[in-house]
Amino acid sequence: MEMLHRMNDCIQYIEDNLDGEIEMDELARLSLSSKFHFQRLFSLVTGFTVADYIRKRRLTLAAQELTNTNAKVIDVALKYGYETPESFSKAFRKAHGVSPSQVRESGTPLKAFPRISFQIQLKGEVEMDYKIIEKEAFQVIGKGKRVSTCNGENLKDIPAFWDEVNTSDLDRKICEAAGNNEMLGICMEFDHPNEEFTYFIGAGKKTDNDHTLEVKEIPAATWAVFESVGAMPHAIQSVWKRIFSEWFPSTGYEHAGGPEFELYPPGNPNDENYRCEVWVPIKKK
Repeated sequence: MEMLHRMNDCIQYIEDNLDGEIEMDELARLSLSSKFHFQRLFSLVTGFTVADYIRKRRLTLAAQELTNTNAKVIDVALKYGYETPESFSKAFRKAHGVSPSQVRESGTPLKAFPRISFQIQLKGEVEMDYKIIEKEAFQVIGKGKRVSTCNGENLKDIPAFWDEVNTSDLDRKICEAAGNNEMLGICMEFDHPNEEFTYFIGAGKKTDNDHTLEVKEIPAATWAVFESVGAMPHAIQSVWKRIFSEWFPSTGYEHAGGPEFELYPPGNPNDENYRCEVWVPIKKK
């Protein structure tokens, strides 16, 4: 209940400031969490980033204003955070399929992105099994790719990246360098203002027998470890959503802000009984 109220307060703050500055620090304060935690929770629960939501809502209001008033395009562009008519026109066309100047033509189709509202949905209690592990810093070896969360691009780029690794024999090289067959999918080096992070496919580094691979350092941390059971990717996506929407709000922990990863043991990831793990760095509130 409390988490729902906090998230709705955040939405109200966004709605009240769509024609002005929206501060991520204020959203974090309203949600009683860190900026990282709030953005991660918002993305997992809604399916799009905070920036995506703000952008879509502003372009919805901009279309309504251009349709119902005689406001100039440049004035509407500036009002909703675009520095030039060109940047506004490009974003507007991408969202609505027409240019801002066309919206006043009779019968022009537009798209409306409605305001979000978080509501209670009773589902029956399902326990979440987890364990807390203290782990020293360790190195991983593999290959990284910079991905963007803008418009959900990471949801397409990461599976494609896995396909690239698995079909190029790179997965075998990684396992040989690691000395085991447990693969890791790591989200790290977050850049929230630019909606980017590095996705790293690798394994724990044990040898130096392949200098063509990248090496990354994972800092020491306290980890909450959750088991995922079921076919990929739906089973593990469900676990991620529950971690941020259920587990964090009901415990005395918050995300520590460092890398997080999924651990994939050998097996068939399409099997309904496939087991893997989600490792999330945590700290006490």
